[in-house]
Amino acid sequence: MTLSQTIFDFTTLAIKAGGWMDMDRLYLQNRVLGMIGEDAMAEAEVKMPTATAVELMDELVATAKANGMIGKTLAEQEIFEAQLMDLMTPPPSVVNALFAQHYANDPVEATDYFFELCKNNDYIKTRGIAKNIVFPAETEYGTLEITINLSKPEKDPKEIAAQRNAATVAYPKCMLCMENEGYKGRLNYPARTNHRIIRMNLDGEGWGFQYSPYAYYNEHCIILSDEHRPMKISRQTFERLLKIIEVLPHYFVGSNADLPIVGGSILSHDHYQGGRHTFAMAEAKVEILFELPQFADVQAGIVKWPMSVIRLSGTVVKSLVDAAEYILKQWRNYSDPSVAVKAYSEDGTPHHTITPIARRNGERFEIDLVLRDNNVSVEYPDGIFHPHPEVQHIKKENIGLIEVMGLAVLPPRLATELKEVEKYVLEQPNEIAEMHRPWADEMKEKYEFTAANVEAIIQKEVGVIFATVLEHAGVFKRDANGQAAFQRFIETL
Repeated sequence: MTLSQTIFDFTTLAIKAGGWMDMDRLYLQNRVLGMIGEDAMAEAEVKMPTATAVELMDELVATAKANGMIGKTLAEQEIFEAQLMDLMTPPPSVVNALFAQHYANDPVEATDYFFELCKNNDYIKTRGIAKNIVFPAETEYGTLEITINLSKPEKDPKEIAAQRNAATVAYPKCMLCMENEGYKGRLNYPARTNHRIIRMNLDGEGWGFQYSPYAYYNEHCIILSDEHRPMKISRQTFERLLKIIEVLPHYFVGSNADLPIVGGSILSHDHYQGGRHTFAMAEAKVEILFELPQFADVQAGIVKWPMSVIRLSGTVVKSLVDAAEYILKQWRNYSDPSVAVKAYSEDGTPHHTITPIARRNGERFEIDLVLRDNNVSVEYPDGIFHPHPEVQHIKKENIGLIEVMGLAVLPPRLATELKEVEKYVLEQPNEIAEMHRPWADEMKEKYEFTAANVEAIIQKEVGVIFATVLEHAGVFKRDANGQAAFQRFIETL
């Protein structure tokens, strides 16, 4: 394909995306020519392109590099790519208008439109996401999902140093602020020129709906406040979550907890995460039903799950909100020293909150309330209800919303480290990390390893460890003592 044909096909797809008209073709072609450092456009065949927008982008980026139009760092290339793909993306007003048109027909049609747009314009990094190592893990709690996160490209040490030394700019205030839409980016801040946000009104409040660039599951979306304010679990949280699944009934939506250790990575901006995916926790059954006398139209029960989960179900939204708020207030002030559950430190620091998840189940609304406690101790300085030292060689990071629901997001280091574990158990030359050696020795006693089965066995054992990680994060343990303590809390309700 000639360069002129590439440019012509690129502008064809840009017009097809809805942001431009045929009259704009010459303008678009000249914009692209200028960006990639070329001076002239030759004749091209009028046809529907067979290459994707991302494939055409790659060809244009290669020309721009050859012409010295892009700096040498990965950040500079990403900034250029986002600017190029911005031409492939209608402006925010048009995207929102098209979303509304599709939504008038069907909410699924609307999200399908927006999701495809964000993949086609390379905002969702589909090629990076495809690099993740993903496998299932069969456990007594159902099929958990394991992801070793390799989606983000690795930067070289010089670029990392340059980013650290770059001037600090307090704009946008964080990665989730509305001001990210269309932002060029910097050496130490990601490019967002091709980023679009759907505006949402949740009972008079301004919110935005966007997809995650590095999604961990299907249609991984973020709903963010248009105000930069800290996350807070409250009655309003439950109201908003249920409102969101009224607006997008085919999605689940949940919130990270609002305390350090048990919360997510961005507590500074009020936001929720959702998507079109069924997690193991959603399929887990209620094993013990109990009554909430004040809320007769709400069904309540304890879910069979490694963490401590109360599931509320009903058809009346206000009753569900009332019940969830009541349980949150009770939990925030509940202590049981016999199982190391302590609501407040001596200085009044709170330790209890909830990770809530909402979904539709037929005509009924469901809210799962995952009890969280972020206290620490001499024995567990990282957190009493946090991955304990014996499993931190696999997972040391916080257990946030996604992990709570049964999807492990494991660090990139494991991609190479687990290969060395494989060599070790096969008694081949290896560079196994010392932190993995006790685990590997245990597996050697347990299994007869061969080249054919080693990967499957190690993946299975990683799944077992992830289930243990979730058990560590569970406030009321799955043993007799822990379940009796759980019942004592239920009796307070």
